[in-house]
Amino acid sequence: MYPGSSLSERQREAAFALFEAGYGEKAVSARLGVSATAVRRLRDRWRLRGAGALVMNPGKRSFTFEFKLEVVRRFVAGEASAIELAREHDLSSPKLVEGWVRAYRRDGEEALRSKRKGRPAKPADTSRLSELERLRQENLELSAKVAYLENCGP
Repeated sequence: MYPGSSLSERQREAAFALFEAGYGEKAVSARLGVSATAVRRLRDRWRLRGAGALVMNPGKRSFTFEFKLEVVRRFVAGEASAIELAREHDLSSPKLVEGWVRAYRRDGEEALRSKRKGRPAKPADTSRLSELERLRQENLELSAKVAYLENCGP
């Protein structure tokens, strides 16, 4: 089901049966002899999707800046809880909403924008640089090569 989960398939099914019977996360954790944190995460998914939480959604979804901002604003305004928003928007977990809110509170709206992955592209046109800028850039490149060769040498 979930690659990072410490619970086996049988443990997850047993936990769901106990949740449906009215047991809380501590009781389920004690009965199954598993981590309370793992049971709490499983219970959150169960509350969100019921037995459908046993089925893993394929692939990773991406969300627009506007969508994340709207969800965060509704949460911060107190219009809905993380679980309600996750259920309403068919999100994988309320933890996703909580992470967006944490980033928003820490760094503002810009934290919700998608970041480019990987190394930044080199400037395509160096002919417009002044001679001094071009020499500085070349110096940086050569310094990086020397540092690399010093670390990789015999």
